[in-house]
Amino acid sequence: MSASELREVEHDITISAPAADVYRLIADVANWPRIFPPTIYVDHLERSRDEELIRIWATAGGEPKNWTSRRVLDPDALRITFRQQVSTPPVATMGGTWIIEPQDEGTSRVRLLHDYTAVDDDPASLKWIDEAVDRNSRSELAALKSNVELAAASEELTFSFEDTVEVEGSAKDAYDFVNEAGLWSERLPHVATVRLTEDSPGLQTLEMDTRAKDGSTHTTRSYRVCLEGRRIAYKQTTLPALMNLHTGYWTFTDTGTGSTASSQHTVVLRPENIEKILGPGAGVAEAREYVRSALSTNSRATLGHAKAYAEARR
Repeated sequence: MSASELREVEHDITISAPAADVYRLIADVANWPRIFPPTIYVDHLERSRDEELIRIWATAGGEPKNWTSRRVLDPDALRITFRQQVSTPPVATMGGTWIIEPQDEGTSRVRLLHDYTAVDDDPASLKWIDEAVDRNSRSELAALKSNVELAAASEELTFSFEDTVEVEGSAKDAYDFVNEAGLWSERLPHVATVRLTEDSPGLQTLEMDTRAKDGSTHTTRSYRVCLEGRRIAYKQTTLPALMNLHTGYWTFTDTGTGSTASSQHTVVLRPENIEKILGPGAGVAEAREYVRSALSTNSRATLGHAKAYAEARR
């Protein structure tokens, strides 16, 4: 392959945090949907001490894509190299390296290197990749900087919770109910309208108008990754004023006597809007309770209907 066909780019940012802390955050892919705006979900396919094969679902150029990537972790050198195994067109090949360089005790420079080629060396495709890599790299590094620097502050603002129901039916039937979200306006009282697209199997874009307890409706948009009858992970991209982030997953597990269905949420609050929404004097504790109650009410309603659906099909 000639050098002209291979594009190499570098982006970097300076972060007010020790290099080892930054490395750990990038090394643990479970953090990625929270840290990096384009990332929807990451799953481990293989794993050893210093190498792993991961499957990533993320948006590129505003479109959901997925690919597998092999990573080699070098905690001593504070480097992580990655190479896509099978890329999604128009990308032919894609790889690169994260390099974290200590500047002083509390500051580090993060360099993100990419190399890539386009299918058939198509100029229009290469331009699309150039723009997607540039946009995603900038947003990833900016988000990494803000997430690392605000780690202490956001600890109080970040929380997760889970609701679970026991189902006297199969996990697959409960999964089907949540997977078939295009039918929710007929099946769920709190869903007014729904628009579901699934351009590639298991990767969904879900837009819906849901009714709140006070009768008002609000529109939400999420990307969803549906994993073989066992898990549906999602990331909400249109967020209410109280939230900086909302990710989660539904899990379905067969037991000896039936199955369990669970809904997990992870939320980062937006502190500057708490008093605007909840009134003077309201704080993080009130916001956590308010958000948890709103999300849990809808999740429990959906779980209840999924349970009834599965039990009717025993």
